[in-house]
Amino acid sequence: MNKLILLLLTLAAIPLGAQTTISGYFTDEASGEPLLSANVIDLNTGEGALSNTYGFYSLTLPKADSARLRFSYIGYQSREITVALRGDRKIDVQMSPSVDLQVVEVTSDRGERIEQQTQMSRTEIPVAQIKRIPALLGEVDVLKTLQLLPGVQSGGEGTTGLYVRGGSPDQNLVLLDGVPIYNVSHLLGIFSVFNADALRNVTLTKGGFPARYGGRLSSVLEINMKEGNLNKWEGEGSVGLISSKLTVSGPIKKGKTSVLLSGRRTYADFIAKPLIKSAASQDGSEVDLSLYFYDLNAKLQHKVNDKHRLFLSFYSGADVFGTEIKEDDDTFGGGTDWGNIITAGRWNWEISPKLFMNTTATLSRYEINIDALADDGVDDFRARYVSGIYDFGGKVDLDYIPSPDHYVRFGGGWTNHTYRPGAVSLKAESDGEVDLDTLVGSQTDYSNEFYAYAEDDFRLGALKVNAGLHFSAFSVNDELYTSLQPRLGLRYLVKEDISFKASFSTMQQYINLLTSEALSLPTDLWVPSTNRVRPQSSWQVAAGAAKTFGGDQFEISLEAYYKQMKNVVSFREGASFILGLEDAWEDKVTQGDGEAYGLELFIQKKQGRFTGWLGYTLSWNWRQFDEINSGERFPFRYDRRHDLSIVGNYNLSDRVWVSGAFVYGTGNAVSLPTFGYQTAQRNDGSGFTSSFVEAGVEKNGFRMSNYHRLDLSISFRKKKRKWERTWVIGAYNAYWHRNPYFLTAGNFTTCDDNTGQCTTKRRVREISILPIIPSVSYQFKF
Repeated sequence: MNKLILLLLTLAAIPLGAQTTISGYFTDEASGEPLLSANVIDLNTGEGALSNTYGFYSLTLPKADSARLRFSYIGYQSREITVALRGDRKIDVQMSPSVDLQVVEVTSDRGERIEQQTQMSRTEIPVAQIKRIPALLGEVDVLKTLQLLPGVQSGGEGTTGLYVRGGSPDQNLVLLDGVPIYNVSHLLGIFSVFNADALRNVTLTKGGFPARYGGRLSSVLEINMKEGNLNKWEGEGSVGLISSKLTVSGPIKKGKTSVLLSGRRTYADFIAKPLIKSAASQDGSEVDLSLYFYDLNAKLQHKVNDKHRLFLSFYSGADVFGTEIKEDDDTFGGGTDWGNIITAGRWNWEISPKLFMNTTATLSRYEINIDALADDGVDDFRARYVSGIYDFGGKVDLDYIPSPDHYVRFGGGWTNHTYRPGAVSLKAESDGEVDLDTLVGSQTDYSNEFYAYAEDDFRLGALKVNAGLHFSAFSVNDELYTSLQPRLGLRYLVKEDISFKASFSTMQQYINLLTSEALSLPTDLWVPSTNRVRPQSSWQVAAGAAKTFGGDQFEISLEAYYKQMKNVVSFREGASFILGLEDAWEDKVTQGDGEAYGLELFIQKKQGRFTGWLGYTLSWNWRQFDEINSGERFPFRYDRRHDLSIVGNYNLSDRVWVSGAFVYGTGNAVSLPTFGYQTAQRNDGSGFTSSFVEAGVEKNGFRMSNYHRLDLSISFRKKKRKWERTWVIGAYNAYWHRNPYFLTAGNFTTCDDNTGQCTTKRRVREISILPIIPSVSYQFKF
């Protein structure tokens, strides 16, 4: 460790000619929250810099008598100062929010225009914008907002699944304060685990991955919690139709130490439990019902001094569903509980004005328990299914900014994974004697994952380049996998307001989610790559153009991409996680290839009384497995040829605004039999029995009906002397379109009245589950 520190100090002290470095932190003046991608520019030389995730910036200028600095951040009032350059300067900048109604940002990086960025295929959605988009049952949801972006699709009606550029949910690396979170859904995917009131920023990267990212094939979703108000106590919350939430933060020691606490809970059980108990008591039964989910967020920050800051983050969330029924001497019931716990300890160290280090220790746990019991007073049977994944590890990330023409990042990390891919414990007693007490399918696997990276974002005239390497290694049992992944991003500035971009990236993924295509369940299993199951890998190339116009109010980007995936995992035909628990899970899966390509258009209006965006995706998504569909390639279930989303917000005044979101998508691919035949089989020598067998199934050879929906909301805000309140009234699926959720097949018979002959045909019906759903919520801030 001492040698590492000596090396970093030596690197930071390397002279680069006659220069002066100005560094510091961007923060919100009222709360002390760091501001990501805030901008500082020297008006004399035109050189500029952006703040990193933690608000730190560094700008190195040629030796001069003075610099005229402008500090800016969209949605905040700009500041200009003149400083004398007599050696390195430290300037911490506190920004005040703008009161101008015309300055409202929708999306993308705040400090750098889209055509200036080297990075492509990346979008940042401000939390304030997420809160304005109409929501199902009024419950603001981060993941549903991301589904409105081009290249991102949902798993089904009302669900929070993310299918990014042809990928599956396990190919998304979801980080909460830098910690992987493995299950992101509540209520079987209807809501996500992220409480927007506790969040600071949300960033999705779909391709062109810089070298600092790794471990997944399709996307990186970075979500950071608020740090907590260092200056005063504040709070916000809401009361909705199905849940309530409250967030408070404030200083333990003003300007030095702060804490944030946030909680959310549904109360369906409070409403349903007395009604069910009353109905059951009339039949002489007792019913104990558990039906809710909750989220808890907490964060502690401490400024040791100007160079060192400490942070401790915590999240816990779970879904609890269970019923126990008692009738006379009989007791039976069961339930399902699943949830996440994550913890992160972070240390920020400003080693020098040019070198910044972030060290993080992480812990993540996801677990599911399914219970069943039956007791009639004589015989007692109990069963429990348990599965989960547990991680702990650490990482070090360094930002080195020697000049405005170079931004160097390097670092590495390690994670220990423990997998419990599913075990069922069974216990049966009869007349007080144990007849059965066993554990079926108990497996525990361990692995260690390592990575290191280096990248440089540098400028060569009109050309800007992000080049880097990501190295990873994965140790499991006696197997060691390694991978060296090159990354390249290019941006060529044709004119001041238009650029062409291109990127190439390779990715390697060592852990897999065994899941059904039909529905994402909490029983889906996380398992490692082994000597029998190879790591997933991919390469992706993208090219496009970006432009700002209309006085910086509008941005437009057009991107084409092509991605190939190797060793993607699927259940074999007829296999599942719950059948054959005594068998190894490797026996139930097969591996194949994936291919995805398409075109994405994104137009957004970032400022003004009206803000919003239009996103359109034209895409193809294929899979091929030797053991599925006779080895022929087939469309992935979430292959969607056309996907369109339109989002708009209009401020009628500073007290009233309306919002709307329209989505349209080609129907999901499904498998349907094309013919059937009758079979006969001898039955114990007493005769024959017949059965009807459906056949001719081409994998995902049919399409559900196209999907479209309109969501609307209107908000009324009123400011009091010490607090403000907002009423939000909305409607999900406002024109009540019956979108298909799943298919059901059945026989129907028609008879000819003249001949008396009857014909039986097979019919497939689309079932819709979400009609127009009105909502109302009461929000408050103090």
